[in-house]
Amino acid sequence: MKKGKRTLLLTLVMMLVSSMMLAACGGKDSGSATSKDEKPVELIWYTIGTPQRDLNEVLQKVNEYTKEKINATINMKMLDWGDYDQKMQVISASGEPYDIAFTSSWGFNYVTNAQKGAFYKLNDLLDEHGQDLKNVIHPSFLEGAKINGELYAIPVNKELPAQRVFRFNDTLVKKYNFDISKVHTLEDLEPMLKTVAEKENIKPISAAMGLPQMFDYVIEGGIPIGVPLDSKDLKLELTLENPKIMEQYETMHKYYKAGYLPSDVATYTDANQSEALKTGRWFVDTAHYQPFAETSWSQGIPDKVVVQPAEEPYVYNWSVTGSMMAISAQSKYPEKAMEFINLLNTDKYLRNLINFGIEDMHYKRVDDNTIEPLPARKESYDMPQFTLGNFFILDLLPEDPKDKWDQFEAFNNSAKNAPLLGFTMDTSKVRTEIATVLNVKDEFEKALTTGTVDPKEYLPKAIEKYKAAGIEKIMEEAQRQIDEWKKSKE
Repeated sequence: MKKGKRTLLLTLVMMLVSSMMLAACGGKDSGSATSKDEKPVELIWYTIGTPQRDLNEVLQKVNEYTKEKINATINMKMLDWGDYDQKMQVISASGEPYDIAFTSSWGFNYVTNAQKGAFYKLNDLLDEHGQDLKNVIHPSFLEGAKINGELYAIPVNKELPAQRVFRFNDTLVKKYNFDISKVHTLEDLEPMLKTVAEKENIKPISAAMGLPQMFDYVIEGGIPIGVPLDSKDLKLELTLENPKIMEQYETMHKYYKAGYLPSDVATYTDANQSEALKTGRWFVDTAHYQPFAETSWSQGIPDKVVVQPAEEPYVYNWSVTGSMMAISAQSKYPEKAMEFINLLNTDKYLRNLINFGIEDMHYKRVDDNTIEPLPARKESYDMPQFTLGNFFILDLLPEDPKDKWDQFEAFNNSAKNAPLLGFTMDTSKVRTEIATVLNVKDEFEKALTTGTVDPKEYLPKAIEKYKAAGIEKIMEEAQRQIDEWKKSKE
């Protein structure tokens, strides 16, 4: 009897151990199932652009997909173009929670906010949760976006260099049989401007336009300190003292006096430039180019736009950081945020869904790689493509050539690196001087670049005020850091 009891007890113990072992062995499967059943993480994503009526409907589709893929949902909050920078500064300063935010060299400034500690350091996160992303983004984007060796945001994989082009009204080009291929400088425009002004009774340069770039500026935002684009020694100049800058200003002043620009052009904004294109009462301006930009520029206006390069394509720090996604340093879910950024940049379905909306609602499919937008896309879901991730997995539009992304890649590979690519200045020691110098820039820059004032009179005044504001101290500190950076690369 005792032996039978012992046998029964032993059997029960063995059954219990076996069941425990089975449970342990099945733990991975059951754990996996549990993780899928867990409440998904919600990621708050702030991005720039006019809020769209159908955003929530698109996000429902997005969240069905991302929940399945990475067990996360997305709460996208769009802040309008004119509000984004100020509102994000407030959100960041207040500690209001968010996970991902659009940042750039021009909006919610990347370098400034990274140096203030607003953004999460991404080197390790990228290695652990962004391996797919590293395989698709051009290496120059990731390298050029680093600050002292650390990445704080993921650049959008799009056109890499910056290249300013002259944009021409093709109707007038053909009407007067102009050969725009011979235009390489501002001075080359003069005979065409004269003809258009006399024959068409319009201002041929209808708005303020950016001048061809000759320097790699050490601090973006209009502070005139930089090195020439062909520099080898990386010695900084106060660029306003370079004779070539004076030549540009003198040319623009000559054109202004001749009546080729509006009399109040120094007060014009981008809206004035857009309005001029819509009316057809324009001949030439400048803009930064990407392959096939003339196609999009020609949409919705009466005249086709044709282009001629005003400068060579260069990769600058500010072109690399022209559109990026940062993870908040206060994010509760930085790993999950990186998983989402990785998925967005590598998953064709997700990237196109966020960009173009819902099939048969916002667009109809033409073939595996081409879509045709429907009216609802323009009316209710017109998203800014350049802010939303990797271009190279986007569907094509009917007017796009089949090799569009191949030509983007060729454009990227054709560019030269600007001499200061990869250098980021620590401005902490000269912030007061920078603020004062920027006030001087606001006083003089537009008047000089639009030709509104005589540069022979005003440029010396500007230089004097820049020096009084402390620009030489900024230049001295910048040169010290550049020399250290250059030495570290040798």
